[in-house]
Amino acid sequence: MLISAIEKKLARLGAVDSFGGDRPRAGVAAILRQSAIDAGAELLFIRRAERDDDPWSGHIAFPGGRYENGDVTILTTAVRETREEVGIDLTAAVLIARLPDVPAFTRDKSESLIVSPFVFAMRPDFVWQHTPNSEVAEALWIPFVSLARGEGRGTFPWSWEGESFELPCIRLHPNGHVLWGLTYRMVETMLEAMGPEDDTAGPLSI
Repeated sequence: MLISAIEKKLARLGAVDSFGGDRPRAGVAAILRQSAIDAGAELLFIRRAERDDDPWSGHIAFPGGRYENGDVTILTTAVRETREEVGIDLTAAVLIARLPDVPAFTRDKSESLIVSPFVFAMRPDFVWQHTPNSEVAEALWIPFVSLARGEGRGTFPWSWEGESFELPCIRLHPNGHVLWGLTYRMVETMLEAMGPEDDTAGPLSI
């Protein structure tokens, strides 16, 4: 699946801030690059480092983080945090779309914030040397076509307030890391947008 085809599908998403108030905010980046092997698109995920002070410790996620006072917009947050976490400069990328905001909650309800996801496409000459910071244990480039085909789909056992649930998830090949929860919902939004539609929209630019 080519990045150009994904751009045309996702560019029609016109999400805006959907939650008011003064709740804490975060911005994340769903980053696409062209595979060096087959020219198909790959999507970047990170595995967060195991940390006692991180409510999403060890989770598969998109790079990003919390809004800070010096950030002009929540998009600025996503760009800054991505540079800090994985060393990718998104000012040299194409901004394809903003996905709908997603509310995030932790298991013990100690954390509640609104996450704004942005989709970027790296240019064909993009070369990346992995330079994650201490918050990132691993970076994973996953073929977008494997996500679109539903490869690795299953369920994930999760408990909440004494009850057990089987939540939908994707086990990412080849390491089997489990994508679920917040980032899973964002990926589902991207995949749903890939359905048949008029492809007249063009990509945004930063």
